[in-house]
Amino acid sequence: MIALERAVRFEEVDAAGIVFFGRYLGYAHEAMERFFDDLDGGYVALINDRGIGFPAVHVEVDYRAPLRFGDSVRIETCCARLGNRSAVLSYRFVRARDGVVAAEVRHTVVTTHLASLASCDMPADVRAAFARHPLG
Repeated sequence: MIALERAVRFEEVDAAGIVFFGRYLGYAHEAMERFFDDLDGGYVALINDRGIGFPAVHVEVDYRAPLRFGDSVRIETCCARLGNRSAVLSYRFVRARDGVVAAEVRHTVVTTHLASLASCDMPADVRAAFARHPLG
């Protein structure tokens, strides 16, 4: 599991004073990028230098408790399933102040050559990065 802790910013909340539902996907992507920190150049090098991306093909979100401006959230990220070309990532959003699970996300990505937008086999180092953080 990889954990990322971040503060909820004012711009991320809606008129009800809670995190706008779509922001959770942005948080998930931010956490996903951490999977590649050990690779040379990290996530940015995968995109810019190697032309490899991970477009989402399916996302499920369960909202359980609100996050508000000023809260800190710990995003716990694991690889729930690893295929030859795809992976399913699991995210738990935990309010730091009380340990309450605010949301859970399952996010399916497909390894893609960005120039052609065609799926491709996952490079060995990328596969190893996902495999280092299994669910459970």
